[in-house]
Amino acid sequence: MLKNKEKKGYPVYVNRLPPCNNTCPVGQNIQNWLSLTNKKLYREAWKTIMLDNPIPATIGRVCYHPCESACNRYSFDTPININGVERFLGDMALNEHWQIEKNPKKSRKKVMIVGAGPAGLAAAYHLCLLGHEVTIYEKRSFGGGMMHIGIPSYRLPRSILDAEIKRIEDLGISIEYNHYVEDIMEERIKGNFDAVFVAVGAQVGREVEIPTTGNSCNIVDAVKFLEEVEFGNTPKIAGHNVVVYGGGNTAIDAARAAIRLGAETSEIVYRRNREKMPAYEFEIAEAVHEGINLRLLRTIKKIDNCDVTLDIMELNAEGWPAATGNIEIIQADTVILAIGLNTDTNFLQKIDGIKFKSDGCVIVDEHLMTGAVGIFAGGDMIPYERSVNVALGHGKKAARCIDAYLNGKVISKREKHELTVHDKLHTSYYEKSDRKERSQIDLSERKENFDEVVLGLATDEVSHEAKRCFSCGNCFECDTCFKSCPVKAINKLGIGKGYNIDYQKCISCGLCVRKCPCGAMKMVKGIKS
Repeated sequence: MLKNKEKKGYPVYVNRLPPCNNTCPVGQNIQNWLSLTNKKLYREAWKTIMLDNPIPATIGRVCYHPCESACNRYSFDTPININGVERFLGDMALNEHWQIEKNPKKSRKKVMIVGAGPAGLAAAYHLCLLGHEVTIYEKRSFGGGMMHIGIPSYRLPRSILDAEIKRIEDLGISIEYNHYVEDIMEERIKGNFDAVFVAVGAQVGREVEIPTTGNSCNIVDAVKFLEEVEFGNTPKIAGHNVVVYGGGNTAIDAARAAIRLGAETSEIVYRRNREKMPAYEFEIAEAVHEGINLRLLRTIKKIDNCDVTLDIMELNAEGWPAATGNIEIIQADTVILAIGLNTDTNFLQKIDGIKFKSDGCVIVDEHLMTGAVGIFAGGDMIPYERSVNVALGHGKKAARCIDAYLNGKVISKREKHELTVHDKLHTSYYEKSDRKERSQIDLSERKENFDEVVLGLATDEVSHEAKRCFSCGNCFECDTCFKSCPVKAINKLGIGKGYNIDYQKCISCGLCVRKCPCGAMKMVKGIKS
């Protein structure tokens, strides 16, 4: 009998890594706050989010939600509307004026942060909670970085962003606006700072040479265009045809903004196909829904008066665009250039040890430290994926690394639990249910204003979505193992305490493992004494 048991192994309870948690660039414990939301413990759920993400109402609007693409429910029916639940909790926190408790212990260490964008704000937030004194220097008169100037208010109302920034400030963080940093070392010495985090983002439009002849149409940079829109300085372009050159999120935002400013037509010219557009698919879909035309596999060859000549491309055998020799001429009164963003890091060039990529991005080590001791960098200014989520993740990581540096320690890489892939689940336990989508205002209401387009989930819809979570890889005390054991070897320890296994009774049949719906059990080789 013992040999047979040893061959079969023995069951154990495990904590696997949910795929949503695994793909979140901020490292949120999504499964945990969904569980708390399911129990209607909304404030506790919000507090759990705030352990990692200080701006959930903002992220609930602008996140590209990779967690949903990874959700195991995707293979069962439809992924959970995680982003919608996050926004609900973020909005509730603002409406109820919830605050995060300050850390009463002070480290007597001072950190300077350059830039009040998502990376800088996140770093300041986490450093402050660790007890450090933080000062942010921001060259503009407002915080948020590209969240403020690059994301139109129809996606992110400024009242939401400003309220979440104020909550961060209220922790005791000093943000000095209209403070342009020209000399890092001088500022560091003057302020007696023990460490520096630089997070100036990428806010400079890339230049492109397009031959122009005649009285060519108005050609503007997308970032400058969106910044002018933000402050109401853009003249109405009613009756105009607008062409946006580029395929990223900035291009999408510029094209949609143009429609709201009165453009009769707004279209995007991009050199590759839709699948290769760097913009998020849900953003592209919303743009198309609003009537934005996509002219794909096209590049601008020249502009003559209002005639824009396009080279027509086709995909070669390797999937790359190649010229066909054919052209197409379209009309444009305004051409908006949105072919990418560069970072302005010239002010760091004179600091010994800091190295740069050819595009100006700063090279950092695994701890986000530059080649200059005590100077860290993150967000869009380092060579990495560019998004608000990733920048927040950099800010959080930078805070941990700076804290370790200030305490003479080095952070070791954290071991990840085994990922809960779909075949670890036994989904016959669950019922299929439709995902609740956020509603949107009608097209007729969008054209002449910048009102928020996507609305929030209602309370009952949030409850529905939270309930749909499989709790991938982590026991939620469904009693399936307890009920399925033929020899009563599994004991309940009480609500919230899980179960244990009496291995003297266990016959290693593995039925509990095969029945566990969420994959929180596995068989281990050998005999459990």
